[in-house]
Amino acid sequence: MTKARPIHPDFQLLLSFKEQSLIDLFRDLREYILELYPESNELLYHTHALTAVFSISDKLSDAFCMLPIYTNHLNLGFNNGTLLKDPHSLLTGTGNLIRHIDVKKPGDYRNPKVKTLIKEAIDFAIKDMEKPTRSIGKTLSKIKKS
Repeated sequence: MTKARPIHPDFQLLLSFKEQSLIDLFRDLREYILELYPESNELLYHTHALTAVFSISDKLSDAFCMLPIYTNHLNLGFNNGTLLKDPHSLLTGTGNLIRHIDVKKPGDYRNPKVKTLIKEAIDFAIKDMEKPTRSIGKTLSKIKKS
Protein backbone atom coordinates (compact mmCIF):
# COMPACT_ATOMS: atom_id res chain seq x y z
CA MET A 1 0.00 0.00 0.00
CA THR A 2 1.36 3.41 -0.95
CA LYS A 3 1.56 6.20 1.57
CA ALA A 4 -1.09 8.89 1.11
CA ARG A 5 0.13 12.18 -0.31
CA PRO A 6 0.00 14.86 2.40
CA ILE A 7 -2.25 17.87 1.92
CA HIS A 8 -0.22 21.02 1.22
CA PRO A 9 0.02 23.31 4.32
CA ASP A 10 -1.46 26.34 2.47
CA PHE A 11 -4.50 24.28 1.51
CA GLN A 12 -4.74 22.57 4.89
CA LEU A 13 -4.96 25.93 6.67
CA LEU A 14 -7.89 27.07 4.51
CA LEU A 15 -9.51 23.64 4.66
CA SER A 16 -9.50 23.78 8.47
CA PHE A 17 -12.11 26.57 8.35
CA LYS A 18 -14.65 24.25 6.69
CA GLU A 19 -17.19 22.01 8.42
CA GLN A 20 -15.67 18.69 9.53
CA SER A 21 -18.12 16.70 7.38
CA LEU A 22 -16.90 18.56 4.25
CA ILE A 23 -13.27 18.05 5.27
CA ASP A 24 -13.86 14.31 5.69
CA LEU A 25 -15.59 14.03 2.31
CA PHE A 26 -12.85 16.04 0.61
CA ARG A 27 -10.08 13.91 2.13
CA ASP A 28 -11.75 10.67 1.11
CA LEU A 29 -12.56 11.81 -2.43
CA ARG A 30 -9.04 13.22 -2.88
CA GLU A 31 -7.57 9.91 -1.72
CA TYR A 32 -9.87 8.04 -4.13
CA ILE A 33 -8.74 10.15 -7.10
CA LEU A 34 -5.08 9.72 -6.15
CA GLU A 35 -5.62 5.95 -5.87
CA LEU A 36 -7.04 5.92 -9.41
CA TYR A 37 -4.24 8.09 -10.84
CA PRO A 38 -1.32 8.47 -8.40
CA GLU A 39 0.81 10.24 -11.04
CA SER A 40 -1.60 13.17 -11.20
CA ASN A 41 -0.44 16.61 -10.21
CA GLU A 42 -2.63 18.45 -7.75
CA LEU A 43 -3.04 22.17 -8.42
CA LEU A 44 -4.47 24.11 -5.49
CA TYR A 45 -6.51 27.30 -5.80
CA HIS A 46 -8.47 29.61 -3.52
CA THR A 47 -10.87 31.78 -5.50
CA HIS A 48 -14.67 31.65 -5.09
CA ALA A 49 -14.11 28.13 -3.79
CA LEU A 50 -11.23 26.23 -2.23
CA THR A 51 -10.30 23.90 -5.07
CA ALA A 52 -7.97 20.98 -5.71
CA VAL A 53 -7.52 20.34 -9.44
CA PHE A 54 -6.05 17.05 -10.69
CA SER A 55 -4.02 17.26 -13.87
CA ILE A 56 -1.81 15.02 -15.96
CA SER A 57 0.69 17.90 -16.19
CA ASP A 58 1.42 21.04 -14.20
CA LYS A 59 -1.07 22.95 -16.39
CA LEU A 60 -4.69 23.66 -15.59
CA SER A 61 -5.54 23.01 -19.25
CA ASP A 62 -4.51 19.35 -18.82
CA ALA A 63 -6.74 18.76 -15.79
CA PHE A 64 -9.18 15.86 -15.73
CA CYS A 65 -11.16 16.65 -12.59
CA MET A 66 -11.46 19.04 -9.67
CA LEU A 67 -12.82 19.19 -6.16
CA PRO A 68 -14.25 22.62 -5.39
CA ILE A 69 -15.28 23.06 -1.77
CA TYR A 70 -17.90 25.73 -1.21
CA THR A 71 -19.40 26.94 2.09
CA ASN A 72 -21.83 24.05 2.54
CA HIS A 73 -21.07 21.52 -0.18
CA LEU A 74 -18.48 20.00 -2.47
CA ASN A 75 -18.51 18.78 -6.05
CA LEU A 76 -16.57 16.36 -8.18
CA GLY A 77 -16.07 18.45 -11.31
CA PHE A 78 -14.93 17.33 -14.75
CA ASN A 79 -13.11 19.93 -16.84
CA ASN A 80 -14.26 18.39 -20.13
CA GLY A 81 -17.48 16.93 -18.80
CA THR A 82 -19.54 17.71 -21.90
CA LEU A 83 -17.07 15.69 -23.98
CA LEU A 84 -17.23 12.57 -21.79
CA LYS A 85 -19.56 9.62 -22.30
CA ASP A 86 -22.12 9.77 -19.51
CA PRO A 87 -24.54 6.89 -20.16
CA HIS A 88 -25.94 7.05 -16.61
CA SER A 89 -26.55 10.84 -16.71
CA LEU A 90 -24.43 11.43 -13.61
CA LEU A 91 -23.13 14.84 -14.67
CA THR A 92 -25.00 18.10 -14.13
CA GLY A 93 -24.30 21.70 -15.07
CA THR A 94 -24.89 24.14 -17.89
CA GLY A 95 -21.40 25.34 -18.86
CA ASN A 96 -19.81 24.86 -22.27
CA LEU A 97 -17.38 22.18 -20.97
CA ILE A 98 -17.47 21.71 -17.20
CA ARG A 99 -19.89 19.28 -15.57
CA HIS A 100 -20.03 18.00 -12.00
CA ILE A 101 -21.46 15.48 -9.59
CA ASP A 102 -22.86 16.74 -6.28
CA VAL A 103 -21.11 15.01 -3.39
CA LYS A 104 -22.93 14.47 -0.13
CA LYS A 105 -21.62 11.05 0.90
CA PRO A 106 -18.91 8.58 -0.20
CA GLY A 107 -21.46 6.50 -2.10
CA ASP A 108 -21.89 9.46 -4.49
CA TYR A 109 -18.41 8.75 -5.90
CA ARG A 110 -17.21 5.40 -4.56
CA ASN A 111 -19.11 3.34 -7.10
CA PRO A 112 -18.33 1.68 -10.45
CA LYS A 113 -20.19 4.28 -12.55
CA VAL A 114 -18.21 7.24 -11.21
CA LYS A 115 -14.96 5.24 -11.25
CA THR A 116 -15.52 4.60 -14.97
CA LEU A 117 -16.23 8.30 -15.54
CA ILE A 118 -13.04 9.37 -13.72
CA LYS A 119 -10.96 6.88 -15.71
CA GLU A 120 -12.51 8.13 -18.95
CA ALA A 121 -11.67 11.72 -17.95
CA ILE A 122 -8.06 10.68 -17.28
CA ASP A 123 -7.80 8.91 -20.64
CA PHE A 124 -9.34 11.91 -22.41
CA ALA A 125 -6.85 14.29 -20.76
CA ILE A 126 -3.89 12.08 -21.69
CA LYS A 127 -4.99 11.87 -25.33
CA ASP A 128 -5.76 15.61 -25.44
CA MET A 129 -2.43 16.75 -23.95
CA GLU A 130 -0.21 18.58 -26.44
CA LYS A 131 3.22 18.04 -24.87
CA PRO A 132 4.62 15.61 -22.31
CA THR A 133 5.18 16.94 -18.83
CA ARG A 134 8.14 16.83 -16.48
CA SER A 135 6.02 17.17 -13.34
CA ILE A 136 4.59 13.90 -12.12
CA GLY A 137 2.80 13.22 -8.85
CA LYS A 138 3.35 16.63 -7.24
CA THR A 139 1.21 19.09 -5.33
CA LEU A 140 1.56 22.66 -6.55
CA SER A 141 0.03 25.44 -4.48
CA LYS A 142 -1.35 28.32 -6.51
CA ILE A 143 -2.71 29.90 -3.32
CA LYS A 144 -1.50 33.47 -2.90
CA LYS A 145 -0.41 34.25 0.63
CA SER A 146 -1.52 37.66 1.87
